[in-house]
Amino acid sequence: MDEFDVVVVGAGPAGASAALAARRAGASVLLLDKADFPRDKPCGDGIAPHALDVLAGLGVTGVEAGYAPVPALRLVGPAGGAVARAHARPTYTIPRLQLDQRIVAAAVAAGAVLRRHTVRRVEERDARVVLDGVVSAGAVIGADGAYSVVRKALGQAPNGPGHLALAIRGYAPAPAGPVEQRIVTASREWPAYAWAFPIGDGTANIGYGEVLHGRSISRAHLLDRLAALLPDVDVAAAGGLRAHHLPLSTRRPPPARGRLLLAGDAMSLINPFTGEGIFYAVLSGALAGAAAAGDAPGRRYAAAFQGRLGRHLRHSRAAALLGGRQWIVNAAVRAADRRQAVFDDLIELGLGDGTLTPRTIGAIARHTVIRR
Repeated sequence: MDEFDVVVVGAGPAGASAALAARRAGASVLLLDKADFPRDKPCGDGIAPHALDVLAGLGVTGVEAGYAPVPALRLVGPAGGAVARAHARPTYTIPRLQLDQRIVAAAVAAGAVLRRHTVRRVEERDARVVLDGVVSAGAVIGADGAYSVVRKALGQAPNGPGHLALAIRGYAPAPAGPVEQRIVTASREWPAYAWAFPIGDGTANIGYGEVLHGRSISRAHLLDRLAALLPDVDVAAAGGLRAHHLPLSTRRPPPARGRLLLAGDAMSLINPFTGEGIFYAVLSGALAGAAAAGDAPGRRYAAAFQGRLGRHLRHSRAAALLGGRQWIVNAAVRAADRRQAVFDDLIELGLGDGTLTPRTIGAIARHTVIRR
């Protein structure tokens, strides 16, 4: 039986970041994934500078090489009001086919062993964790997505209605106009929105998603809503159209128990306010990898995670609850259009680890107009 200090299940951004952090701490690391790399992953591909900061802290730079920064964001509220402002720091649109490959290659270069394997059984035996009877580890990090086998081993079910979104993503010719990310919220099927994120090569990542509330949603419905909200995008010409589930952070399992740890989507780390998950993935992976390389990995990780993201996640949950009311979102758009500082606060909350500041709460309250 192969033995490693740390085994990471799933080699996406969360898993590869965990492998990097564990290697930096001196642990032997096995990185398992069911697919060969490079491989595609349906996603909005928006990469905030916060995620790049975490990767830089792991010694990984240049994952954005070859992709032009996107300097601004346009947000359209459900009532049609809009705000378009420059980001404090530019974001990027990097297809996951390239992003994930670059991070996992950095993990391999750092000494992690990458192996294609689909994990089906997780067993805790004394001071070790055994996977499928063939690999033994001192700690296992589950970074294996919304339907994580490691999460299942912890006795935690996947997210259900109200805490799970469904989105479809594709690539189409970039619409004419300013180089900016565009998010168009919907007044129907609330909360829901469409997006168009320019890549810089004449194409854009386009998509539409909505929170599931117990009823089935068809592919045709997703595409119809995408076309309705982005009328200047040629949805019929889009390629790479794939749907995916987004487990929202409003229903998170415990981050760890004993020698089993969770990171990224396996821990339901999708911002309910924006659907962003890459920053959460690399940060939780980095925290999990560092903890897994030492004693009492579960306890150390839970404490580190709470200290780093606990307050932010409480505020993002509150923002999601408030955002369930369209009139509050319309007021937030008006407030952000009036003041750059409010816009910046909302970006930090939606793309990074910001909070609902008194300044922003007060500004939204002043711009609230209830329309029944």
